[in-house]
Amino acid sequence: MALTQTRYEHIVLDETGVPYIAGTTLKVVELAFEYLASGASPEELHYQHPNLTLGQVYSAMAYFWDHRAYFDADIARRTKRIAQLRRRLPEAPFLQRLRAMKQG
Repeated sequence: MALTQTRYEHIVLDETGVPYIAGTTLKVVELAFEYLASGASPEELHYQHPNLTLGQVYSAMAYFWDHRAYFDADIARRTKRIAQLRRRLPEAPFLQRLRAMKQG
């Protein structure tokens, strides 16, 4: 995979323009989504991802904030796709049993 450097020390773009944390397979959007879902600080994200340096986390967060519109659109697209897939798949048997227990 060909990577392009950015002006962010720890962020590279793949051939389709998707930002990754350099030296990892972690997409910036994945860390950003985790931040948005949990409200975790960069230090907490670093604790949750010990394979990342604190500098990598801060660089990813800086990239996220500087490109917020891109990430908001990407996350909305991903969320919509997940909802579409969930509607097509049958409910998991475990969830069916839980629902039955709750109603019973």
